[in-house]
Amino acid sequence: MSQKVGRPKASADVKKDIRFSVRLDIKTEQALQEYCKKNNITKGEAIRQGINLLLGK
Repeated sequence: MSQKVGRPKASADVKKDIRFSVRLDIKTEQALQEYCKKNNITKGEAIRQGINLLLGK
């Protein structure tokens, strides 16, 4: 029997196939890292949450 190796697939209900790049100053990057560590989320998830906050969702 072979076992699958690697990252598990993301949830099939939301496909995340668009990549986005942004430049940050060091203080913003450190604040983002601290937020992510404290809330146990990825940078991508933190950014998605921030966008939803801006859009009022």
